Amino acid sequence: MDVPLWAWAAVLAVILAMLAVDLFAHRTAHVVSVREAAIWSGVWVSLGLAFGGVVWWAYGAQAGGEYFAGYLIEKSLAVDNVFVFALMFAYFAVPREYQHRVLFYGVLGALVFRAIFIAGGAVLIENFSWVLYLFGAFLVFTGWKMFTHRNEQLDPSRNPVLSLVKKWVPSTEEYHGQKFWVKQAGKWVATPLFTVLILVEVTDIIFAVDSIPAIFAVTQEPFLVFTSNAFAILGLRAMYFLLADLIHRFIYLKAGLAVVLVFVGVKMLLLDVYKIPIWLSIAVIATTITVAVVWSLRATREPASPSTGRAPSERR
Repeated sequence: MDVPLWAWAAVLAVILAMLAVDLFAHRTAHVVSVREAAIWSGVWVSLGLAFGGVVWWAYGAQAGGEYFAGYLIEKSLAVDNVFVFALMFAYFAVPREYQHRVLFYGVLGALVFRAIFIAGGAVLIENFSWVLYLFGAFLVFTGWKMFTHRNEQLDPSRNPVLSLVKKWVPSTEEYHGQKFWVKQAGKWVATPLFTVLILVEVTDIIFAVDSIPAIFAVTQEPFLVFTSNAFAILGLRAMYFLLADLIHRFIYLKAGLAVVLVFVGVKMLLLDVYKIPIWLSIAVIATTITVAVVWSLRATREPASPSTGRAPSERR
């Protein structure tokens, strides 16, 4: 797949332009409503799907399928990020009107770090093809670990990064609007918003260790790995505000994500034995996540009232 330099430049320009539009639209602190989050989610998903259509048109069905498979994997695993972000925001009692700013800069940093990881992974695979088997084994192990620990709750207070920030970074426990740093008694100190931002960045780096090898399982083309990753990540903020209030209902989602990781790991381990068709990969991933979400929502729906026959949430 021969991707000219201008294509890379055009993609980066589109990403930067959309980030600028997003930043301008949220230039004033406000609580992001579900309606607003749904609109932005639609925008980001439409943009990601449209780009996939361009790849399909320019490079054929195989490349297009690989892009969509990578996009679907990253989009699915990004939901796990939402779990962690919700826990962090709750632990630090981050006002809802300031959460978008943290996630915006978190996503910006995520794009930079993921680009570095993808470039490094591509170089490793090009020079040491056996690295794919290490990626595959790692994904199978990670998937199994996620499944066996799916019911465990994370405790942000035990995060070693939080301990390091508290030890080395002068901080204040009070919020000062959307500011990450403020000047007190003649010296700069970090606000809790900065601490949360650091934790968000570190969390995304940890998640990237899973998601990037998973995308390499469906395509080894750096352009497709980066673009599918980037367009999926761009919608992470809107996804958070759309799902944050429902995240407690996705009780089987981690099990579904674990199955996806094991599947792509096995796919990678079987590369020299049997190459699983890209359409089958997309079908397995989409079906697994859909079943996990639907099963979760059905299992956690409120019981209907004997008098009305409707759930309490349905009554006005």
